[in-house]
Amino acid sequence: MADRAGLSAGVVVASFGRHCVVETPDGERRICHPRGKKTQAVVGDRVQWQQSHDEGTIEKVEQRRNLFYRQDEIRTKSFAANLDQVLILIAAEPEFSEHQLARALIAAEAERITPIIALNKSDLVEPFERAWGRLLPYQQMGYGVLPLSLRLSGEVDRRHLLGQLEGKTTLVLGPSGAGKSTLINLLVPGALAQTGEISRALNSGKHTTTSTTWYWVDAQRTTALIDSPGFQEFGLHHIEPAQLAGLMRDLRPHLGQCRFYNCTHRHEPGCAVLAAVAHADAPHPITANRYRIYGDLYEELSQPPRY
Repeated sequence: MADRAGLSAGVVVASFGRHCVVETPDGERRICHPRGKKTQAVVGDRVQWQQSHDEGTIEKVEQRRNLFYRQDEIRTKSFAANLDQVLILIAAEPEFSEHQLARALIAAEAERITPIIALNKSDLVEPFERAWGRLLPYQQMGYGVLPLSLRLSGEVDRRHLLGQLEGKTTLVLGPSGAGKSTLINLLVPGALAQTGEISRALNSGKHTTTSTTWYWVDAQRTTALIDSPGFQEFGLHHIEPAQLAGLMRDLRPHLGQCRFYNCTHRHEPGCAVLAAVAHADAPHPITANRYRIYGDLYEELSQPPRY
């Protein structure tokens, strides 16, 4: 529906470089291009766009509730905007990286987006038990952790997953090999074909696996999944070192209890975080491994930029 200025409302449902696909409230989809370099839209953005022939131009990106992104020393990679939650999909095999998991959780906390951890391949009994044990500290921190077997998934698994996703916009995030495509196809039959159609429309078939795409799970268009490219690195250079402890749920309860107000929780005497690491049976414990992740990230974020 267009306003007096000829602008129509829409949501960005796919992004391929400088091109986007915008969906109108009645479900029509149109290829759009940004107006100038500053109008860079990402999947999930609410936009105002103007029709020109059989395509369109994005004139305005509405204010975002949040933006989930990663940033290394050189570039920023935006995944999606206006999210309700992030589903971080990892697998019992190959063994997941806890550093990578921690980075994704920190990025979600920074944007106040609810994260859910899903552990795939519960049919691999021994690897799954080991992986589940590694996730116990995250359950104790209050994160939801779902066991999945997408390879053997039946109606019960599907209903359980849908219960977590219903009525929400969820970004599915995870490293290659975790089962992301299987999960998307389980909940949205024909999703890969849909991606191919969008890609062909944009004449960019080679980018199919490196794009971010929005799928409706239900005919009423109330539950959405956003599929993102697999990643091997997850930079957090948009976060200040002093912010880091407050974005880690197991460290957060101890903040403000240290002897020094500007404690880095690395070596200072009277540090409440270090005391929690040393006393695993105390309230709100911090495991040695989680503290090691904090130290590594603090060191990384404290490095001067290399141009």
